[in-house]
Amino acid sequence: MEFKDYYAILGVTPDADDQTIKKAYRNLARQHHPDVNPDDKQAEARFKEINEAYQALGDPERRRKYDELRAQYQSWQQRGSGDFNWSQWQSAPGQYVYTIGVAPEDLEDLFGEGSPFSEFFSSIYGQPRARGPERPRRGRDLEVPVTISLEEAFRGATRSLHIGDRRIEARIPAGVQTGTRVRLAGQGRPGRGGAPAGDLYLVVEVEPHPQFEREGDDLTTVVPVDFLTAAAGGEVRVPTLDGAVKLKIPPRTPADRVFRLKGKGMPHLDRPGERGDLFARVKLVMPEALSDADIETLRDLARRRAA
Repeated sequence: MEFKDYYAILGVTPDADDQTIKKAYRNLARQHHPDVNPDDKQAEARFKEINEAYQALGDPERRRKYDELRAQYQSWQQRGSGDFNWSQWQSAPGQYVYTIGVAPEDLEDLFGEGSPFSEFFSSIYGQPRARGPERPRRGRDLEVPVTISLEEAFRGATRSLHIGDRRIEARIPAGVQTGTRVRLAGQGRPGRGGAPAGDLYLVVEVEPHPQFEREGDDLTTVVPVDFLTAAAGGEVRVPTLDGAVKLKIPPRTPADRVFRLKGKGMPHLDRPGERGDLFARVKLVMPEALSDADIETLRDLARRRAA
């Protein structure tokens, strides 16, 4: 049987107090929880290990027994002779242990009907058991991170998700932002005793866009305008997420002037028929393909203004 160093698993020292152990467990469990790392077998194995360590160290009586075993095991290692006597540490036949922090039924939801504990833990403490008869329980909610482009956030998107042995076609509505939680009712863990299933939440992250910056439902973009058009006035094409539009540039337009294009931003998540605005910031550039005659005309203008 393989000895488990539960202090090392939680990253704490053997003299850590109860609060330090609980904090370490919560931080690690949150990081490696299977709901946060779907279909990641390494994260699942790590979560099992973290939970097992907390079951041993989070209960004072179990921790006392573990510390005695650990001290004797380390002494045996230093002697380096014979086999370690596990029999004096084994639990009585049929002994059960009540879990802390995570209910046995939750562990079964996560890992199936097999034991969530190693041979080492089960041999010392026994098998997990719930406190009292099982009651109907709503299934747990799940969260799955989803990354989409700004174009998908503008039009809406779908994602094919694998949750356990299920395949779900999830629809992401137009107007979502980074941090939006899209609820898929009844798609979480199944309930128990006839209780309804939990919900599945898609936690959205919208990727940065090379052309548009987003603030809420408004967008900002930079529009190159040659200085002749800025000086004399004219029209330029402004990109939007649903096709370019023409923008009238009035004479004497300075650099960095911002034009508001009403209703050309992102759709409102709760009111899809309404949209934010697009703000076009002018960036002055050199005109393309200036002829010698054009340059001479500009020189004449510069001389006249300087006179």
